[in-house]
Amino acid sequence: MTVLLCPGQGAQKVGMGKDLAERFPTARDTFAAIDDALGVSLSRLMWEGPEDSLTLTHNAQPAILAHTCAVLSVVGGKLGTVVAAAGHSLGEYSAYVAAGSLTPTDGARIVRRRGELMLEAGQARAGAMAAIIGLSAAEVAAACSSASTSSEVAVPANLNAPDQTVISGDPAAVTRAGEACKAAGAKRVLPLKVSGAFHSPLMAPAVPGLAAALEAAPFSAPRFPVVANATALPIRDIARARTLLAEQVVSPVRWVECMQTCAVDHPRARFLEVGPGSVLSGLLKRIVPGTAGITLGTADEIEKFLAA
Repeated sequence: MTVLLCPGQGAQKVGMGKDLAERFPTARDTFAAIDDALGVSLSRLMWEGPEDSLTLTHNAQPAILAHTCAVLSVVGGKLGTVVAAAGHSLGEYSAYVAAGSLTPTDGARIVRRRGELMLEAGQARAGAMAAIIGLSAAEVAAACSSASTSSEVAVPANLNAPDQTVISGDPAAVTRAGEACKAAGAKRVLPLKVSGAFHSPLMAPAVPGLAAALEAAPFSAPRFPVVANATALPIRDIARARTLLAEQVVSPVRWVECMQTCAVDHPRARFLEVGPGSVLSGLLKRIVPGTAGITLGTADEIEKFLAA
């Protein structure tokens, strides 16, 4: 049994996926199809940069999804029985591609639009995010509550590990919440370079446009459940999937609970991180001790997996 993990924003880097295109024709074809669907040479940006452009949310999101799709095009027939998938933030869209609900090109179009809408929301109302290390989620939530006012909010945005939570909101409130977390014993408070307050109420202007894009996209029923960020519950219903994906941009990513759901529902499954980087495998070890993820992001990792 296999559970697929699909990475989210932050996993992008210049050069990503180039080795896949050079070694696997199906990966090369996947990148080309997504380039055509978007009407831009996304693959060139992925492979050559510049990094500042790749990091922009409307580029980074489809780039990470494209990388995941390229990996899936190579290993798809060798995954065994996939019993569930989960993706971190934009990775949830990659998970629906893996489950057959979206084609890679439709998925890329949606996350490109999602990135544009999130960028616009961030430009309309500036936001900030910061990673809190070494404090429980409950303590971080309390700090956010104390730092928020009627006009400035800070909220837990990504519940990544038992001792790692990302907060999001108005810059002044995020600063106050970070200071409160330090006072409560946080080991580190790391400001993040972002173009908006993702997974917070500040993203509300993005929801209607995203909901419209999701409604217009051809969704099919997933071949296996996708664990939703917003609820940490497995989803099979298409209408429910659309609703939760739209709500996701203003809701916290409940990653700890998502991994616990997968581990409890599928105690003997192996976890494969499909796409760039190894962040989710690292978090998995901290959330479900004794469970290790296998990373499938580079050509060498894929060849080793296929040879096993």
